[in-house]
Amino acid sequence: MTSYHEHNKWTKLEYILNRLEDADVALVSNAGMPGMSDPGYELIVATSQRGIPVVPIPGPSVVTTALVISGLPTDKFIYLGFLPRKSSARRRLLESVANEDGTLVVLESPHRLSSALPAILSVLGDRKIVICRELTKMHEEVFRGSISQATKHFTEPRGEFTLVIEGKREGNKPQLTPDIEQQLHHMRQSGLMAKEAIARVASETGLSKKELYQAWLRLS
Repeated sequence: MTSYHEHNKWTKLEYILNRLEDADVALVSNAGMPGMSDPGYELIVATSQRGIPVVPIPGPSVVTTALVISGLPTDKFIYLGFLPRKSSARRRLLESVANEDGTLVVLESPHRLSSALPAILSVLGDRKIVICRELTKMHEEVFRGSISQATKHFTEPRGEFTLVIEGKREGNKPQLTPDIEQQLHHMRQSGLMAKEAIARVASETGLSKKELYQAWLRLS
């Protein structure tokens, strides 16, 4: 038995490939499904390039488990994995799927959930969301509601989270959040004129210039 994880996968890759020349190797995970936000993708690519057969054995995955119990459409979904740590990269990813009508599935850690939810609300609007905490474990919890409700509910999150988010529907509109108001405040403090600041934020967020102008006036 040997370890194979995010921090050693490249150094262990050649060792495992060499073992596969004359023996069978099983890739297992202590939680989740290998290759689904767990190490495995690079190994599968490398084995296929060498013509080594790979036999999958279905295992547990929070992606499909959360999707099934969410009650949201399962005929089309997009799995995003963990959202990027940097807010700018996270926003770009969310903007790239904002117009998708398929259900979105996201993984998130407890220390980043409180910043991720307002970002999701800002870009996607106030959609239905189902948040599963510690799936299949003793302290399993399933929250059902809107994204705005979720931001208020999860004030001190603990455990690992799977977010299942409704795809785009008529009426899904970006929301003005404290983060956006703070962005306007910084622009105002830096001496940027209202017209330029509002145009820039409207382009980035999809919010109406009228709504942003009202927020700008409240800053005075």
